[in-house]
Amino acid sequence: MESLSLFVGVIGNIISVLVFLAPVGTFWRIVKNRSTEEFESLPYVCTLLNSSLWTYYGIIKEGEILVATVNGFGVVVEAIYVTLFLVYAPTRRIRVKTVGLVSLLDVGFLGAAVLVTRLALKGDTRIDALGFLASALNIVMYGSPLVAMKTVVTTKSVEFMPFFLSFFLFLNGGTWTIYAVLVQDYFLAVPNGTGFVLGTAQLVLYAIYRNAKPSKKLSIEDGSQEEHLIPSSS
Repeated sequence: MESLSLFVGVIGNIISVLVFLAPVGTFWRIVKNRSTEEFESLPYVCTLLNSSLWTYYGIIKEGEILVATVNGFGVVVEAIYVTLFLVYAPTRRIRVKTVGLVSLLDVGFLGAAVLVTRLALKGDTRIDALGFLASALNIVMYGSPLVAMKTVVTTKSVEFMPFFLSFFLFLNGGTWTIYAVLVQDYFLAVPNGTGFVLGTAQLVLYAIYRNAKPSKKLSIEDGSQEEHLIPSSS
């Protein structure tokens, strides 16, 4: 059973790396144009926070090294993304907004979570508290795919729900859910099980609407650039 969980975890790590690298095309465009244009920094700031929490969780819980390594990779990648947002923000207002988000979430909230769990909690209580916190944030971040699904149904177009993002959400959620069941870690199972269900639903919607004629009443203006929160791999 231990070798099977290790195998599934390694596969999960590979898929998670691909999920973290999915926005590379977006950031190549940002660097090339030397502007973040209309893209939002919030998804990357939140994913940085979530990856940091899961890295800490993987470090303090025995036997969760695979969770720590892949999310540690995610921390590095997301930090690069956020840095590029700061460098190429087209206006001072956007740059200040991004700095504020990073200070509030990635420094303030994360720092408070680490201090409280280190100083006030011990043993299994510390692990449970951090697992609950990371899982709750992961589930909240799944609100973005729900918005994308609503947009698809409203516009009858899959333009704003990229196939590969949905596909990897499906694979990532499914693989880590299996891993979580094998190692009996329900803090991993709940958010990733949610991701698997939502990923499946997105693929079903994609199959239904991929050849459908888009509605004339688009809820998003033509040419808009919408980024969705990508729940951290865990």
